[in-house]
Amino acid sequence: MTLSSAHPGPHAPALDLGGRTALVTGAAGGIGRACALRLAAAGAKVRAVDRDAAGLDALAERATGLAGTVEPHVLDLTDLDAAEHAAAGTDVLVNNAGIQLVRPIEEFPPEVFHTVLTVMLEAPFRLIRGALPHMYGQGWGRIVNVSSVHGLRASAYKAAYVAAKHGLEGLSKTAALEGAPHGVTSNCVNPAYVRTPLVERQITDQARAHGIPEERVVSEVLLQDSALKRLIEPEEVAEAVAYLCGPHASFVTGTSLVLDGGWTAH
Repeated sequence: MTLSSAHPGPHAPALDLGGRTALVTGAAGGIGRACALRLAAAGAKVRAVDRDAAGLDALAERATGLAGTVEPHVLDLTDLDAAEHAAAGTDVLVNNAGIQLVRPIEEFPPEVFHTVLTVMLEAPFRLIRGALPHMYGQGWGRIVNVSSVHGLRASAYKAAYVAAKHGLEGLSKTAALEGAPHGVTSNCVNPAYVRTPLVERQITDQARAHGIPEERVVSEVLLQDSALKRLIEPEEVAEAVAYLCGPHASFVTGTSLVLDGGWTAH
C-alpha cells in the first residue's frame, strides 16, 4: 500500500462562528481589517473598534454580502472604561490595536511611552476583563492577542512597543490559566513585519534612527533577521487568528503562534 492510497486523515472542520459575537480592535486597517473580514466571513457578528470612523465605514461596506456582519464602533482605547464596556457580551476578542514610535530611549517622549502602554497593554486587560463574564457564563470563549515577534525578541529604538508586546504575552498566558476551567482559550499571534500602514509609517523613523536612506530600511532593517525575505500579508495573520478560534484549536491555549519567517530560529 502506498502512502497515497492510505485512508485520508480527518478533514479539519471549517470555521463557523454563526451566532457568535466577535470584537476586533484596530479594525479600520491592516491586520485588524483582515481579521474583521475573516471572522465576518465565518458568520460572526463583528464589533469593529477603531478611532478611524471613515475607515470603519469603508470596512462595513466591504463586508456587505458576507455570512456575518461588521458593526462600526468608534472608540479611542485610551478611554479604558469605554473599552471594558464595549467588550461585554463578546464570544471572541481580538486585541489588535497598536501604535509605534521609533526613537532611542533617551529621546523617547515619556508621554508617548505612556500612551503606547495604555493602548497596547492596559486596554487589552480591560477588554479581557469586560469579555470574561459572558465567556465564563456560557463556558466558551476565544481571546486572541495580536502580539509580534517583538513580544519574543527586542529591537533597538522600540522601547514602548517591545515593552507592551512582552507584557501582552504575560497577560495572555495569565488569561489562559484562569480561563481554562471555563472553556476559554487565550493565545498570541506573533507576526514579523506585516504589510500595513503601521509598518509603512515607521520607515522614515527607522531611516533616521539607523542613519540610512529610506529605500534601504526594508532590506537592511525590517527583513534583516527574517529567513523569508518578504513582508507577511494581513490576510495571513487573519488566518492564524481564525485557526485559534476554530474547534480544531480547542486544546491550544497559553501559547504564541509565531509567524516570523524564521526570525526566532536564529
